[in-house]
Amino acid sequence: MNGAETIGTDRRRFLQILGGTTAASVLTSGTASADSKPHQEAAPRTHGRTRIIPLGTAGGPTIMNPARAGTSTAIVYQDQVYLVDLGLGAYHRLVQSGINPELTSAGNTLGTVCGIFFTHLHSDHIADWPGLYWTAGSNSIGRAAPPIQVWGPGPRQSLPRVFPPGRTAPPVVDPADPTPGTTAMTTYLRQAFAADLNDRARDGSAPDPGGLFQIQDIDLSGIWTPDPGGTPPRLSAPIPVWRNGDVTVTATLVDHHPTAPAFAYRFDTPDGSVVVSGDTTVSANLIDLARDTDYLVHEVIDPEFVDRVTGALPPAQAGPLRAHLLGAHTTIEQVGAEVAEPARARNLVLTHLVPADNPLERWHLAQRGYSGRVTVAADLEAITVGS
Repeated sequence: MNGAETIGTDRRRFLQILGGTTAASVLTSGTASADSKPHQEAAPRTHGRTRIIPLGTAGGPTIMNPARAGTSTAIVYQDQVYLVDLGLGAYHRLVQSGINPELTSAGNTLGTVCGIFFTHLHSDHIADWPGLYWTAGSNSIGRAAPPIQVWGPGPRQSLPRVFPPGRTAPPVVDPADPTPGTTAMTTYLRQAFAADLNDRARDGSAPDPGGLFQIQDIDLSGIWTPDPGGTPPRLSAPIPVWRNGDVTVTATLVDHHPTAPAFAYRFDTPDGSVVVSGDTTVSANLIDLARDTDYLVHEVIDPEFVDRVTGALPPAQAGPLRAHLLGAHTTIEQVGAEVAEPARARNLVLTHLVPADNPLERWHLAQRGYSGRVTVAADLEAITVGS
């Protein structure tokens, strides 16, 4: 394929993606490459008390690579499962993961899930939440654990600024409540699914999924009220979220402007610590949260891909769009040298890959300027913490 054909193909891919998402969303891949063969019903390694299991490693809501589901990461400590984000396909990946095959075969896939944490409310991070919530009763048969704790952003209170500057503002969706948080979003899901939920409760004694979850917005009172620009303040300390026995969960505000609030989460167990970045550009808050962590699971975008696809657009569109995409995410060149190294993270795990069909050697350029170990996450390939 010559250069002109490559640019034309990339441009078509890019415009197709823009047709299904906002410019603030991350772009995903085209065809699968040699490093991303479709998985069978593969199970991760089961040894190790604390494990990271990438359930989905692709960035963006566009489905273009079957080997990589939408972004989602499971942190497993003993028999406790903590899920960070639920991108498209993550629910099925949870079944495929083999975390609890005996529970899945008994209709209790969610039997040991104790917490779900949303980094932000872009579609590629929450797409499987409706399905998981709606069908929770049918996949929690015999569950004896307490309700699943669900944490995420609260209502924003202000719309994000319009980009690029000077563009006519688009119509507002649901002006009465245009920026609902995690709790309100779930309330609307219950309304949308009321017919099915009532049918099953009245005809088959199905449990109300509302009783299986405890939904909470992370309280930012006295910390920050997001403004239209969406760039968070510098925090002096992490935000306490939850302590569940031996596992402590803390969070911080990251910079995915104009989307706000956006969070990263840290999980501390007796075996070590894991930080999951969510979507962000280089963030001092994240570096603080990830200080001396054992594993930093971080998003990454390839600027060559962005240059290729925006280079095929008119200059008036290409420049602002390029600045926007690279300003809200972390590049290959930045993630090791400017994030993992100053954080003194012992391991860097790359996920939310944009594009998801990049050759592995492109991602491994993140090693430059970083003294730890770089791993390119793959769906269902588990990493043991503390081994």
